[in-house]
Amino acid sequence: MLPRILRIITGQMLLEQVAPELITIEQFKDWLESTDANITFIGEPTGDLSSLSKRNPLNTIVTYCSNRANNVCGGPCTVYNGGATCLNTPNTNCLSATNNVGFCDRSGCHGSCNQFSSCGTRLDNNFCYTPGTQSILVGAY
Repeated sequence: MLPRILRIITGQMLLEQVAPELITIEQFKDWLESTDANITFIGEPTGDLSSLSKRNPLNTIVTYCSNRANNVCGGPCTVYNGGATCLNTPNTNCLSATNNVGFCDRSGCHGSCNQFSSCGTRLDNNFCYTPGTQSILVGAY
């Protein structure tokens, strides 16, 4: 996580950990409408953009992409809409989600894993830089 200085009091700095924000359905819609990424949809159908807010509230939408340029995540991307699962995601370099997810450096959600909420490098549009990600663990909500 990236520290943010809250205030300096008599030479002491108080630090707050800044976590990435989960993407809201509205932010996801805005990203879909504005991106030129090549997107593949998997999992439960998302329907048209107006019906996204009517999706199963227990589902998680995860967007993961292959390319990162500066603070932008894009290129070939996949959007998953569904419940708890392990997604094999080779070549993933950045991701965003509507709920906290884990990302791992081996397939099958094994190896060294981290969670979206502890993202080290935040990107635009609530994406997290996740180089070397080979799988994503979606929890039950």
